[in-house]
Amino acid sequence: MGDKRESYWMDTAPATSYPPLAGDLDADVAVVGGGIAGLSTAWELSRAGRSVVVLESDRVAAGVTGYTTAKLSALHGLIYAELSKSAGEQAAALYAASQQEAVEHVAATAAQFAIDCDLERLPAYTYTESADAVGDIEAEASAARAAGLEATLVTGTGLPYGVAAAVRVENQAQFHPRKYLLGLTELMAAQGVVVHERTRVTELHEGSPCRLVTEDGHTVTARDVVVATHYPVFDRALLFARLEPRRELVVAGPIPAGSDPGGMFLTVEDDTRSVRTAPYRDSERFLIVTGERHEPGSRDAHERHQRLRAWAQDRFPGLRVTHAWSAQDNQSTDRLPYIGRFHVGGEHVHVATGFNGWGMSTGVLSGRLLAAELTGQDSPYRDLYDPRRLHPLREAASMAKLQLKVARHFVGDRLRTHADDVDDIGPDSGAVVRVGGERRAVYRDPSGQLHQLSALCTHLGCVVAFDENEKAWECPCHGSRFGTDGQVLNGPATRPLPRRD
Repeated sequence: MGDKRESYWMDTAPATSYPPLAGDLDADVAVVGGGIAGLSTAWELSRAGRSVVVLESDRVAAGVTGYTTAKLSALHGLIYAELSKSAGEQAAALYAASQQEAVEHVAATAAQFAIDCDLERLPAYTYTESADAVGDIEAEASAARAAGLEATLVTGTGLPYGVAAAVRVENQAQFHPRKYLLGLTELMAAQGVVVHERTRVTELHEGSPCRLVTEDGHTVTARDVVVATHYPVFDRALLFARLEPRRELVVAGPIPAGSDPGGMFLTVEDDTRSVRTAPYRDSERFLIVTGERHEPGSRDAHERHQRLRAWAQDRFPGLRVTHAWSAQDNQSTDRLPYIGRFHVGGEHVHVATGFNGWGMSTGVLSGRLLAAELTGQDSPYRDLYDPRRLHPLREAASMAKLQLKVARHFVGDRLRTHADDVDDIGPDSGAVVRVGGERRAVYRDPSGQLHQLSALCTHLGCVVAFDENEKAWECPCHGSRFGTDGQVLNGPATRPLPRRD
């Protein structure tokens, strides 16, 4: 198809080379995870005078954060009407204020420290093309306005196609996330924050102090630990019962500057469609279209990619797709992120997860909220995002549905294979095959050589499935992802899939 299977953000920012941890280390705070939540937390804590070490299993800002659509917005789909009804108008107002403060914080930080990250202030829209859904948009506009956002109901946008109605919120933003975070990391590294890449943490021992053990056997001792690995690699709070992983596809390419719709747009229709542009060359903008929401391990990802590409080229005639990638996120059962102390009784371990597809503003919010908590400051948002909360009436149906899905995969996927024999697997393709009574994840590379792995996810033992679009093994239960060599690409798994000969 000619497009580059890499995110635009990864393709247009320099690589990093912070050294792996080579010995034992002490710090006030150890941050596990070098995405936007982890780096924002490290930044805020370093500004507060704490000694901080960041431990990243791969490269900073190169995991989930490197594959986002990078909208900085407090308008999150249809959240405000739902939140006002389920948790009350005060909760909706706190959510809006915390998210908008995160947007402003990025803009102020980039300006103060001259971080060139292509930041632009633009309106955000949630829209519908269906007359049947206009009532939902009207309710969202009213609820968002009541929550304190500059929200209006409109029927016209800059999109090259008509909408039935839309919520428009002013003073939102978009940026290049890697340029921003790499600039932030350089600044805090110069100020004493220790950053170690290619350092996977596999053990957490809580106490006073806490101890982290890495894959290579090194120990980091810290008074406080922040687990910011997108999906927690340690789950003392059983959050896996309250987090649902999902993936979305992205296609992108240049369009004439005159075709720029001039904002950030989202509809929940058609398995979600998200549209924004970014600065590009003279007389052109870079169009980024996201959609086709699905669970990890979905075997129709390639067909979904084709549908998204066709939609983008139909709505933006002449679009030449140059980049295609996938994004992953976790949705909480009550649609609120988990930011704060990890579990009841845990004094020194903290978590940030469950961003529901809005990781840029929520990642920055996480850093500010966790830094306040770890330095003894109060925050009006603490209770709203507390991971220890549980609202049985609000969450019971979602939790039951999620656990039914996991149970279906855990049991049902063991009763079937995806190919009858390894000979049925074509070049550059993979399938789960029963070999000698064992389910194996078998990939045939383009040269015809077979690569066989255990098909059981090393997190909790669900059967993985092959994503033809990404050429990766994915766990449908909790979202762990592995390369064709078995190495971990995304947690919560911390150990690779064992090789089989």
